[in-house]
Amino acid sequence: MDNLDQIEMVVRSRLRSLRQSLGLSLDELAERTNLSASTISRVETGKRSIGLDVLLPLATALQIDLDSLLDVRDDEDVVIRPTPSRSGNRTTWMLSRATGSTVALKLRLQPTRRPPEQRVHPGHDWFFVLQGRVCLSLGERETVVEAGEAAEFTTMTPHSVSAIDGPAELIMIFDRDGHRAHTHYGGSEARSDRASKAGG
Repeated sequence: MDNLDQIEMVVRSRLRSLRQSLGLSLDELAERTNLSASTISRVETGKRSIGLDVLLPLATALQIDLDSLLDVRDDEDVVIRPTPSRSGNRTTWMLSRATGSTVALKLRLQPTRRPPEQRVHPGHDWFFVLQGRVCLSLGERETVVEAGEAAEFTTMTPHSVSAIDGPAELIMIFDRDGHRAHTHYGGSEARSDRASKAGG
């Protein structure tokens, strides 16, 4: 079996598995793609060639991007060994690879004298509190999130997260835009906190 045949076999298997995972019948997927159920069946079973004319609508309907669908690289080393990176009042550990579309990280926050500046950016944020307590500020609304609780919110609302009373540890997940924004804001908050301490 040559490389192209192997890629096609993997893609066909993924298409069928994704459809079944979403609980879609061939007819239901056909309605979402403007392809016939028989065409989709032939694609899945290898009786029809795979081209962009079928891959694009199928990938869209199955909620997967083409890069992920066609990626057949072997992940020989699946273990990620995070190392801490410190900036101001926060320490981060990257829990995902740099090539992914989403970023997962562990974050340790230290309390600060001044609340962090609220920011907005495209995307969606999610975090789970492993230890301690944090204050999630969404505009004028403040919510205390305890250890063992999670929060999810749109990032176009001005927002910030800060530790309450003592150190807090979180697992956070965001897309690439969110990661860049939080990295930048983290540095800004660190400089603001240092300036506050110097002035105090």
